[in-house]
Amino acid sequence: MTENIQMVDLQSQYQRLKEQIDDAIFSTINSSKFIKGPNNSSLQTELAEYLNVKKVVNCANGTDALQLALMALDLKTGDEVIVPAFTYVATAEVIGLLGLTPVLVDVDYHSFNTTADIIEEAISEKTKLIVPVHLFGQCSDMEPIMKLATQHNLFVVEDTAQAIATTYTFADGRKVKAGCMGNIGTTSFFPSKNLGCYGDGGALFSDDETLAEKLRMIANHGQSVQYVHDAIGINSRLDDIQAAILRVKLQELDDFNIRRNKVADFYDSALKDIDKVIIPHRQYNSTHVFHQYTIKVKDGLRDDLKLFLQQKGIPSMIYYPKPLHHQKAYASISKIGSDLTISEKLCDEVLSLPIHTEMNDSQLEYIIENINIFFNGK
Repeated sequence: MTENIQMVDLQSQYQRLKEQIDDAIFSTINSSKFIKGPNNSSLQTELAEYLNVKKVVNCANGTDALQLALMALDLKTGDEVIVPAFTYVATAEVIGLLGLTPVLVDVDYHSFNTTADIIEEAISEKTKLIVPVHLFGQCSDMEPIMKLATQHNLFVVEDTAQAIATTYTFADGRKVKAGCMGNIGTTSFFPSKNLGCYGDGGALFSDDETLAEKLRMIANHGQSVQYVHDAIGINSRLDDIQAAILRVKLQELDDFNIRRNKVADFYDSALKDIDKVIIPHRQYNSTHVFHQYTIKVKDGLRDDLKLFLQQKGIPSMIYYPKPLHHQKAYASISKIGSDLTISEKLCDEVLSLPIHTEMNDSQLEYIIENINIFFNGK
């Protein structure tokens, strides 16, 4: 067996960047500016420049980013928010927490993302917001979604936790980063994300400067001036040590994504001819940053493959084993907005293979060798 294979190898990545990261951490400690320090403001500026968006607002985590976005839009109890049924729970969780109604819609079998055609079925007089989730590292098809939102006067909040740095190309050739097309974009800096810190963290993006300032105020107890509270807010801050780490890693983000794509290319080439495996679809109008490399395993063999790989020391993950409409917490508060057959089918077929910036050829060859043994006996 080859050396220890991990889904995400943060330790090896840290060792490669150790000098820069250690300098960033210890300089922050020496400054003793831990909250709202210079690294926070610098990260916001640098990330805004990278994304080509007017404003970035840092916060404590990706779930807070989603909640802040919804709070800033002044939605009312009972307003409907369209969200995919095939996603991580946080996307719908904040909708429920704020007394809104999650309207669950299906996704495209190939891209894992919802589409304008599916969303349109679910729009009612109570609909106020669409939350496209750019799942696994690839953009939802945003141009028709934005046209639909404009037509129906709806807000759009992009969940970009898995797709930061992904580029979407509009029909006129205009290129825009994920999270920068709707009213607000949100992301997570959870350690395993493509741009991850060493704890929790998150951010919001917007070209609407007034909306961005409102987000900043709500994240700071609803105050724009100390001890003057104009709105009910929350306490959601990114600490300066995490911001310092993210500033280092932001400089490496393009390289991180190149490394991930090399792994994905290797997998694609090695798996494309296995009859019972469907490799990830790549949209013509979106780049892919491969937060996950997610295959579909046909004929009910997914769980057997996962167990076989586990026995060979190869980790894999099922994102996600149960769609939102099958979760007890959402049974009474959500509304079904479309047929959800594809979401259910994906939950039975998807399997994510190890992918990270530090993978080497021997690890990849060992993984492929064992997948071939499982399907072909050789």
